[in-house]
Amino acid sequence: MELKEKQRKILDVAVELFKEKGYMGSSVRDLATKLNIKAASLYAHIRSKEEILEWICFGIAQEFFDELQLVKNTDINPKDKLNLFIDKHLSIVLRNRDVTHIYSNEWKHLEERLPEFVELRKKYQQEVEELISEIYQAENWELKSSTFTTRFILHTLNNSYFWFKRNIESTTEITDEIRDKVLFGLLGNHKQ
Repeated sequence: MELKEKQRKILDVAVELFKEKGYMGSSVRDLATKLNIKAASLYAHIRSKEEILEWICFGIAQEFFDELQLVKNTDINPKDKLNLFIDKHLSIVLRNRDVTHIYSNEWKHLEERLPEFVELRKKYQQEVEELISEIYQAENWELKSSTFTTRFILHTLNNSYFWFKRNIESTTEITDEIRDKVLFGLLGNHKQ
């Protein structure tokens, strides 16, 4: 999805607005006011408020897929692959805190493209689940529920932006802490 410069500006302001008031609590008029333009002028650049939500949800979903494919195509041992997946997914989340918040909480308000987005989320979860299952098999770990484990990991990663202050200069400590909990806490293994 390639946005024009004006659309990028609209998207940035919309992210702030949706984070502040929620998607349903925001109007095109609110967005136009924040942009200091007339609401009618906004429609020269967007079809609807829902289109902006589509840009947000499908945009970050594509980032997640792109990074997951890089991880899957990397020729490293399974434990390092899980570690790399956590790093890549978490870096997207922490780099895009407000977008992640909207993606995680407002996607249900997609109307026209909701079925497509639901399928996209399912596909991503399935691909992550396959990755986790491969890792468990390679390490001979017992996996009672790959679905639960996958959902737990994704929920933890997607909601990690809640736990940390915005003024943290480095996400390394955050990433290390979450990675250690997932790899060694959730999986029941000890650091070696």
